Amino acid sequence: MRGNLSVGVIVSTYNSPAYLARVLEGYRLQSRYPDELIVADDGSGPETAQVVEEFAARAPFPVRHVWHEDNGFRLAEIRNRAIARAESDYLIFTDGDCVPHPCFVADHARAFRPGSFVTGKRMLVGKDLSPTFLWKGFAGALASCLTGGLSGGHHLVRLPWYNPGKKGIRGLRGCNIAVARADLLEINGFNEQIVGWGREDSELVGRLFALGRSRRETPFSAIVFHLWHPENSRASLEENDRLLKESLESGSYRCPCGIVKE
Repeated sequence: MRGNLSVGVIVSTYNSPAYLARVLEGYRLQSRYPDELIVADDGSGPETAQVVEEFAARAPFPVRHVWHEDNGFRLAEIRNRAIARAESDYLIFTDGDCVPHPCFVADHARAFRPGSFVTGKRMLVGKDLSPTFLWKGFAGALASCLTGGLSGGHHLVRLPWYNPGKKGIRGLRGCNIAVARADLLEINGFNEQIVGWGREDSELVGRLFALGRSRRETPFSAIVFHLWHPENSRASLEENDRLLKESLESGSYRCPCGIVKE
């Protein structure tokens, strides 16, 4: 299937149209276009819809906007809606504040192996640089690292090397993870009991492990540049940690409150 692998990107967002516009432009500059891009919108206002509409009119691939009403932080639910609309074999999840490296989609496609999922890395863009950050080539990114505007410069060293047996949920980022769509449907997507910031990605990965999937990590490819923003509220973290612990201890790979409500 690798030769004919279709790859979709799901970009989650909430009321950050200026950042989202730059992130979407990053997908127009990819060395390998996604076969589809879905904006998973957790209740943004009309400015975000306009950004998506304008981008869709000039993008060289299909773009869809999946939206639900603003009723608090419901990332798991809106991502499930996007999965249900997706048609690609392999789905990359990222966020509307993460500018992709020009080889991001191609790197994820190259890293795919049946029976596994891939977790990528992010480089943090500083507060002062974030309002204007764009990919300006290796030299520009390296200069930003040297002046303190960009962290994690070692990720710029492009090597086709993967950690094929990464264990556990430590170090994964929901802003850079790729999973076969068939596996997402098998485990019933994200657990919509997890609301508010945190742990929806870890809980999903725990169930992928329970399904028998292995984790591959890409420390030197499939990179995103995470733009600075104020932290989200951590008020829900205690309850989400409880749900994560409960899920991991159950050993079950399918959640009852996911894409399909069981």
